[in-house]
Amino acid sequence: MKWEGNRESDNVEDARGGGGGGGGFGFGGGRGIGLGTLAIALVAGWIFGVNPLTILGLLSGGGGGAPAVSQQQAPAAKPPADDKMARFVATVLADTEDVWQQQFAQSGMTYRDPKLVLFRGAVPTACGQGQSAMGPFYCPGDQKVYIDLGFYETMRTRLGAPGDFAQAYVIAHEVGHHVQNLLGITAKVDAMRGRTSQAQQNAMSVRLELQADCFAGVWANRSQQSKGWLEQGDIEEALNAATQIGDDALQRKSQGTVVPESFTHGSSAQRVAWFKRGLQTGSLQQCNTFEARSL
Repeated sequence: MKWEGNRESDNVEDARGGGGGGGGFGFGGGRGIGLGTLAIALVAGWIFGVNPLTILGLLSGGGGGAPAVSQQQAPAAKPPADDKMARFVATVLADTEDVWQQQFAQSGMTYRDPKLVLFRGAVPTACGQGQSAMGPFYCPGDQKVYIDLGFYETMRTRLGAPGDFAQAYVIAHEVGHHVQNLLGITAKVDAMRGRTSQAQQNAMSVRLELQADCFAGVWANRSQQSKGWLEQGDIEEALNAATQIGDDALQRKSQGTVVPESFTHGSSAQRVAWFKRGLQTGSLQQCNTFEARSL
């Protein structure tokens, strides 16, 4: 992926100097999937649903999302200029801004850029205390994407998903959740959660996550059209990452068995299929997982 030399976003905040600790999210109990290894724990955010409101509400046994809380913080710092990984993240984020601004404008809407926060360990958010063990996540309450860059090392060494475009796919997926939030999709799904069974909630989560994968594919399509920065093997990296983080693959690694009714993100095949659908069509309209009869 030929990313160096392209525009970097100004919307990256560096909270890595603040450390973290204290409370946060609990995993392994409640209504979630049991976690068997550290590698699986580090992607718990994806296993259970990237939206922290879902994690706070459903996994703790509640009915809806946790209320947003205001955070009084010092002005956000910018990443050091010599931090190559931060520059990579800022470059990918900038391109998602370009793509989604154009896509929204074509539909007569205005796209609001999300912020992306780099952190280590734990970080306060408008959705509660976030932790590295969640994996990357998006908080609708403050419209920010949060990522501990150590997750990329986990992808490479423990999940078998190396490569810079696999890393870009992670960011694009989280930005896909921001797109859902702006379009009102997230609010509609959250409003339905308290009125449905656990199985139905899981099924809705799968459709939400697969749509974010499809949106990531739309970004990749439009991005390649404008920049031509993808190289041989890049698409395969993203498809491999989607395969490695499918619910069936993660459950097989953590507990040795697969329980489809407990899926919250979709199987490896489904994640690959919806990413490819967005990639091949470049169309937001082709990503309506909620009306699809078959996923």
